[in-house]
Amino acid sequence: MAVDLCFYFQVHQPWRLRYYRFLEVGKNHQYFDQDKNASILRKVANQCYLPMNDLIYELIEENEGRFKVSFSITLTALQQMEAYAPEVLVSFKRLFDTGCVELLSETSHHSLAALYSQEEFKAQIELHRREATRLLMAPSKVFRNTELIASNAIAQAVDSLGYQGMLMEGADHILRWRSPLFKYLISGAHALVALMKNYKLSDDIAFRFSDRAWSQWPLTAEKYADWIRWIDLENPVAARGGVPYVGLFMDYETFGEHQWASTGIFDFMRALPERLLRMEGLRFVTPSESIQAALQERERGSMQADSFVIDAPQPFSWADVERDLSAWQGNPIQDAALRAAYRMEPAVKKKAATLPAEEGEELVETWRRLLTSDHFYYMCTKYFADGDVHKYFNPYDSPYDAHILYMNVMADLAQRCDVRELSIA
Repeated sequence: MAVDLCFYFQVHQPWRLRYYRFLEVGKNHQYFDQDKNASILRKVANQCYLPMNDLIYELIEENEGRFKVSFSITLTALQQMEAYAPEVLVSFKRLFDTGCVELLSETSHHSLAALYSQEEFKAQIELHRREATRLLMAPSKVFRNTELIASNAIAQAVDSLGYQGMLMEGADHILRWRSPLFKYLISGAHALVALMKNYKLSDDIAFRFSDRAWSQWPLTAEKYADWIRWIDLENPVAARGGVPYVGLFMDYETFGEHQWASTGIFDFMRALPERLLRMEGLRFVTPSESIQAALQERERGSMQADSFVIDAPQPFSWADVERDLSAWQGNPIQDAALRAAYRMEPAVKKKAATLPAEEGEELVETWRRLLTSDHFYYMCTKYFADGDVHKYFNPYDSPYDAHILYMNVMADLAQRCDVRELSIA
């Protein structure tokens, strides 16, 4: 029995704001905390990026290219690597040079532009492609949107840009009775293949690995490989003559940061590929390889039935138990900040066009850094009192502090762009 297994890792770091007071509006245009950004980037580089990159490289070599993974790396993360830890870029470049690692396409600034500005959405995709090519390699024709946010409309926009596939969360309310082991088409974007995250198996590593209250703790490579084997034996895809696809999608900071080295996470990953490759018919694939197989299935007509088309009229994501957009929008302070940010787009680009090229580019870049979804995530109030994941890497004491500082910055940016009143209504 055959199984295709795809590891996908998200690499992202935002440009965090410094403590920008209202009294500074109109006087100081330095918004970002360079020391904090540098410190966090170097910390994560030492605990995650460098040791995990070395481990993946060793696993590729030891398994003679049969171990493969994929990454999406935001431009904001690449910029910080270039500025504060260039050895990380060298480390990633070595991985991509193996030919066993795929770089996916995405928005440059990890933004919500797909929901608010199609012009900016397309501009950020092109910017990411250009800068990623300069620093690492050309991204593939597989797209992953910020936080796997997807919908029929977003998929149609991605399809119109010539992409072959798109990563999505295997959300129960979207799949309904379907299995994440299938590959799907998207309503209204039938040239695009959707690769779904298997959230249970992914989260067993990303969130539950070190949870001693979990009934399956400790998680070993042997145990995890057995779970993959049983999926193979029982899956509905094999029953229809297809090849099951297991999408293991997670933050790269899972390794060494969310799950510390002391939990054994690196030892687990060192042992896992060899255990899995013992299974007859299992292969590690990149998203592009999986999509090519799906395109062949589509040509044979096996993906044309309605059961292979998912319908997502409302956007969904991989965040929280709801798998919706409530991590970034929906409460009054988030929505006010989002309205202010995207209503600034015409003024920012108009002002930039009147400035010398370098100054204009700097202005647009600053605005784009303010579009990064993390700023709105820090304003999430839904579980704040319970100390949940919304506090992880959060530089603020409360969502309201995040909102106040953000709006102070937006007020200054509005003055710079000759906007007399920053409307948030």
